[in-house]
Amino acid sequence: MDNQFQITAEARSDLGTAFSRRVRRAGRVPAVIYGGGQPNADITLDHNDTIHHLEKEAFHSHVLTVDVGGRSEQVVLRDVQMHPYKRQVMHLDFLRVSADRKLRMVVPLHFIGEDVAPGVKQGGGVVSHLMPEVEIECLAKDLPEFIAVDISKLELDESVHLSGLTLPAGVTIPALALGHDHDLSVVSIHAPRKAESEAGEQPAG
Repeated sequence: MDNQFQITAEARSDLGTAFSRRVRRAGRVPAVIYGGGQPNADITLDHNDTIHHLEKEAFHSHVLTVDVGGRSEQVVLRDVQMHPYKRQVMHLDFLRVSADRKLRMVVPLHFIGEDVAPGVKQGGGVVSHLMPEVEIECLAKDLPEFIAVDISKLELDESVHLSGLTLPAGVTIPALALGHDHDLSVVSIHAPRKAESEAGEQPAG
């Protein structure tokens, strides 16, 4: 996939809680790059740039380029620690990626066709998004920004399972290799609860 995010970072040698506090007061975010059979690289990022990146959905499921002192690393975002109540990024974890090693990533699901689905338009049903995201496995070059779930033909009381998702080339869902019990519902259309309860009421005799 095309890389849309270039991140400029600075190497850091000092570690520990006190140093991290000083870094944050200076408007930067402590972070680490790990994996790929290489030593961890401790870095800092500009806080304002980082929080703007985090607000973009694609940032969480893209291969990112981190430039540290003129040396670039290909990574994916693995963990974000936020302040409990402030709009402040506390720490980021990045995982190195390589062209020949498969990744496991959680990517969002985008649901399309809800307004024309027969279960909604004719059946008066309600759409339930049971899984907002899904874990996939693929090479870095095949990593999708999201998986589209087309429910434009879904009838009332029907659902789409993981096995029914249309995946890009080179992408698999690891859960499906674990057996039928792991083929979970992703989205369904059902009657509104009020209608369900009225249909279940028995006339007084």
